[in-house]
This record gives sequence, C-alpha cells and structure tokens, in this order.
Amino acid sequence: MSASAIETAEEAPGGIAEAPRALPSGLIVLLATACGLLVANIYLSQPIVGPISTALGLSPAASGLIVTLVQLGYGLGLLLLVPLGDLVENRRLVTAVVLACAASLLVAALSGTALPFLLASLAIGACAVAAQILVPFAAHLAPEALRGRVVGQVMSGLLLGIMLARPLSSLIASVAGWQAVFFASAAAMAALALVLSRALPRRQPRATLGYGPLLLSMAGLWKGEPVLRYRALVHAGLFAAFSVFWTAVPLHLAADFGLGQRGIALFALAGVAGAVVAPMAGRLADRGQARPGLARGGMLFALALGAASFGLSLGGSGQGALIALALAGILLDAAVTLNLILSQRAIFALGDAVRNRLNGLFMATFFVGGAAGSALGGWTMARGGWGLTALAGAALPAAALLYALLRRPERRD
Repeated sequence: MSASAIETAEEAPGGIAEAPRALPSGLIVLLATACGLLVANIYLSQPIVGPISTALGLSPAASGLIVTLVQLGYGLGLLLLVPLGDLVENRRLVTAVVLACAASLLVAALSGTALPFLLASLAIGACAVAAQILVPFAAHLAPEALRGRVVGQVMSGLLLGIMLARPLSSLIASVAGWQAVFFASAAAMAALALVLSRALPRRQPRATLGYGPLLLSMAGLWKGEPVLRYRALVHAGLFAAFSVFWTAVPLHLAADFGLGQRGIALFALAGVAGAVVAPMAGRLADRGQARPGLARGGMLFALALGAASFGLSLGGSGQGALIALALAGILLDAAVTLNLILSQRAIFALGDAVRNRLNGLFMATFFVGGAAGSALGGWTMARGGWGLTALAGAALPAAALLYALLRRPERRD
C-alpha cells in the first residue's frame, strides 16, 4: 500500500472523517525502526563520556554536562517541538527534525573543543524527540480497535533503541574511536530522513491555534485531564526506579563483580528482553478499552513487578547473584514497558486533536522522574552500596502502587 493511500481522518475530503485503514506491516516496521534509531541518540554519549572528556579537555567535574545537556535538550524538545505535531503537517515536521538531528550529530563528531560539542549535545537531545512525534502519528494512522497493538509494536522499536544504544556505542568507540559513534549516527539520521520523506503518509492537523497559544494550552490540558495526570505520575515513579537501576548497576557490576566495560555492555543487553513485552502490552491495552478493569489490573501488576524486581536483585551469591541481577533487570524493563504502553493507550484515547500535546506532557513528566532516579541511583550507591540502592528503587514503584490503589478509578483510566 502506498503512503498516499493511508489517510487520517484529518485529511478526509469534504470535511468528512473516514475511518483509517489498517497499517501495512512495512510501515509499522519503519516507524518502529525510526523511533529506535532516534531515541538511541540520547544514550550514545553515556558510555563514552571518559574518552570524549579527555579529547575535548573537559575536567572530570564538568564531564557530566555531556549527558546532562542531552537530557535537557530532550526535555525541552518534548515541551517545545512535540506539540507542533498538532499544528504542522507531520511528515514535513518529522523530516525536518530528523535532518536537524543529523546535522547536530555531525557537529558533535567534528568538534575539537568543548563548547561546540556541548551545544550540539543540547540540539541532539532536542531533535531526538522526533520519536515522540512518530508515536502519536502511528496512533493516528491505526484503526481504533488496533491502536494499542500498533503503538506497542512501534514502542518495541523505541525500547530496543534505548537498550542497544549503550553497548553499541561502547563497541564502535572501542574499535574506531568516539567520533565514529557520532559519524555513524549522523549518516543513519540522514538516510532515515530520506526514507521517511518518501514513505510516510501526509497528515495535516486541523489546527485552530497558533504556536504560542498551542503551548499555553498545555497547562489547561494538564489541569483538565485527570487521566493524564494520573498516568504520568504513576509512570514517573516506575521510570524513576528504572533509572535508579540502570544508573547504579554499572557501578555495582564494576565494584562488586569486577566486570570491565565490555562485561557491563554485555550485561546491558539483558534488558533488551524486556522490550518483547511491548506488542503483548498493546494487545492487552486494546482489550482494556472495553474492559477497564483489565487495563487497571495490568498497571497494578506492572508496578508490583517493578518493586519486586529489586528484591530479586538482592538474591543469590557469586555467579547466582549476577544471574539474579540480570533477571531483575529483565523484569523491571518488562514492567516499565507494560505500564508505558497501557498508559499511552489510555492517554491517546483522550482526543485526536491534542494527542501530541498529551504525549509531550506525559513524556516530560515521567522524564523528570527518570532524571531524579538517575541522581538517586548514583547517590545511594555512594552512600550505601547496592543494598540501599535496591531499597530506594523498590520504594518508588511501591509508592506509585499505593497511589494507584488509593485513587478512585475512572472508566477512562
């Protein structure tokens, strides 16, 4: 099926909304791959901060800016760029942002001093949010009955990008140097922009607001949509636990298991297994639209599983402890994936015209939770080792679970 044959309701002729046709599998694969490649850019620099800092003359104290600015750029992009999906023709918007990402990566690769690299890092993070424009785009294209399944399939690609970015970055840098990581990603983004410009169908939103009022309307959406606030805050607790785990576990593996950089990179691949939950979570989310209790049960299960995974991480000794830690990582990633898909399915059902703004608010909220979790993971490892870290990590989804249990459920939850 050609891209032009897939039209969303916004483009239906004569102002009459037509039901979207089923998406071809090739387009779903493309959207999933694009999301994975885009989101990987947020994590490329994390395992190679040392070599980058040395090459650019950054002090150890300032080296954290490399990662911080990428994350800051991503947060700004969620609030400033993602809402444009409710205003600007989506294919043109995504193509432009992906090309800007390619240019930013190229600047980073060619930087010989700290300032241009740090500015490029900020831009890389901001442009990586093109993935969060594509996810609502996929939801727009999908028929209502299959929306959760399609979002789950696309999100599986995004989650694979998160999990594979760090080990692949380490591997490329060990063979060809840190600049090669950014050159390779810049080339991938340029090729991706070309493919998306040709393969994506057009979607012109029915915008009634300018850019300024569009951004201001987000405060009203946050205030007026209790389901958005509820889902965002719950997932912030779970995603904070995810960040605690994956920030602290490399320190734990190096200090307590004696693993080197390659061993830590291989361990990180265990988390990829959690991404296989995404398509199953999407099907559960679709069934949950007709049976709200099922979707709520899935959310409560995900929160309980996230808390329990930290308990598992304390089990065993010697090689058994390493296996238990890997299983804990897989279960935690599965819990995060399950709750993310269920939450996005509920949020995307709140309205077509505001879907990108809803997604930007949702992602920005739990992204703040993730940033807090990263800081907490480093602090607890320094203060009390893995025992204190596991206790803090378990407390976060446990608190979210308590909040979810105490809240009176609504049908749209």
